Amino acid sequence: MTTKVNPAGGWQPSVREQERRAARRALRRRRTAIATLASVVAIAGVAVALLASPGWPRVQATFFDPEHARDSLPAIVDGFWLNVKMFLIAEPLILVLGLAIALVRQSRSPWLVPVRGLATGYTDVVRGIPTLLLVFLFVFGIPGLGLQGVTNSIFFWATAALVVSYSAYVAEVFRAGIESVHPSQIASAEALALTRGQTMRFVVVPQAVRRVVPPLLNDFVSLQKDTALVASVSLFDALFTARDYANYNFNFTPYVVVACFFIALTVPLARLCDWLARRIARRERAGAL
Repeated sequence: MTTKVNPAGGWQPSVREQERRAARRALRRRRTAIATLASVVAIAGVAVALLASPGWPRVQATFFDPEHARDSLPAIVDGFWLNVKMFLIAEPLILVLGLAIALVRQSRSPWLVPVRGLATGYTDVVRGIPTLLLVFLFVFGIPGLGLQGVTNSIFFWATAALVVSYSAYVAEVFRAGIESVHPSQIASAEALALTRGQTMRFVVVPQAVRRVVPPLLNDFVSLQKDTALVASVSLFDALFTARDYANYNFNFTPYVVVACFFIALTVPLARLCDWLARRIARRERAGAL
């Protein structure tokens, strides 16, 4: 017995269970202390190696100059806000388009065979084209067609290129999640007289979406970084602003400032992804899914 009834009528751990918990807490504290010490030693070693290197003064003046960081910061903040806006606009569009493509590819209706073939070709072709090349094709190619009523905005077409590129990857993530749902779930839904569409809507897709949340977050971490690709088409985002300042002042400190901005945004997303993955794993082990 690991529990017993206390006088108040509730359950409490037994003495042996309390000893086990205390031992586990002590082991966790010991592991945390060892990990902290090892991290401090490693970081200190890297810092000493950098500071003792012969070229460190030159690297510090070129990449870590506080004056240039301060002077370039306002323009970089404005440019980074453009990256954030692009990310916030592209993310929901990618989710909707990716899920739609995955559902089309999973359809079984003979009427949708041409659409299913088009969706398959879309994912195969788009995933084979580098995202940077898609940005060039959209920004310089589509406005060159001279279509009436179509904008020539670099921001619009660069965002569209990111949506097209990432929707192909996200579609495959959704499709993998849909196919991971056990066939017995579909058979049970059919036994309850649900149609194919109702089965996908109420049974399959909700389970699939929960399972693919961690890889989707990984894709969006990559998307946030890939918004910097628009600097290649002269859009004044954070990277283009830093490059413009560096070319004019012959100092690369703004690049480090931009890197810090992206790190500050992507690291919390990465930790959220890890937390969700652990949470889903615990639920699966407990039989909740």
